[in-house]
Amino acid sequence: MSHGKRYAAIAKQVDPNKAYSLSEGVALAKQLATAKFDETIELHFRLGIDPRHSDQQVRSTVLLPHGLGKKVRVLVFAEGEDARAAEAAGADVIADDQIIEKIQKEGWLEFDAALATPAMMKKVSAVARILGPRGLMPNPKAGTVVPPDDLPRAINELKAGRVEFRNDKTGNLHIPIGKASFDTQRLLENAQAVIDAVSKQRPSAVKGQYIRRIFVTSTMGPGIRLESGGSLN
Repeated sequence: MSHGKRYAAIAKQVDPNKAYSLSEGVALAKQLATAKFDETIELHFRLGIDPRHSDQQVRSTVLLPHGLGKKVRVLVFAEGEDARAAEAAGADVIADDQIIEKIQKEGWLEFDAALATPAMMKKVSAVARILGPRGLMPNPKAGTVVPPDDLPRAINELKAGRVEFRNDKTGNLHIPIGKASFDTQRLLENAQAVIDAVSKQRPSAVKGQYIRRIFVTSTMGPGIRLESGGSLN
């Protein structure tokens, strides 16, 4: 893969043989985010798991202390009183039969996160093949299938910056921690929350080193390797 002159110039500022502290790496990623838009800063984890085995999957959520720096449009699959409660709690879209049909027939996906009540999951399964690959399918393990009385909390957390993460087919995780326009301290605290959350999700079936490598990068920037036990200290 070839890169442009801008990328080549900023990549020279990263020492490929160095493992940076979390503070150094985040500050450098922010410094190198020189694109004409507000780049997202991300953490990438190389895990020592075998993603072919169901007992070695890593999937959970993390509530970022300072959010992601963007408005999150929350859709809730709910009906009747549950739908009214979700709307009152701030849901942007209430997904009834008509919305489910729109997703199914038109591929409509104008939302960033989805929740569902347990009673709606049979209907939601009709659009699982559309929502699943995009990380939008409600799932109990991700905390996005919630009882009606828990909808206000779940909606508020998603809007405040709750991020779902799950390993890909190669055993990697890719998790945003905020925008390059955030001050360094906010990015650091979000990064630490992510590292702590990933560390707690170590599958019991994993032998040997769980987190093998951590990189921090911006949307258009180079990867910056971090010390594996990255922390604010």
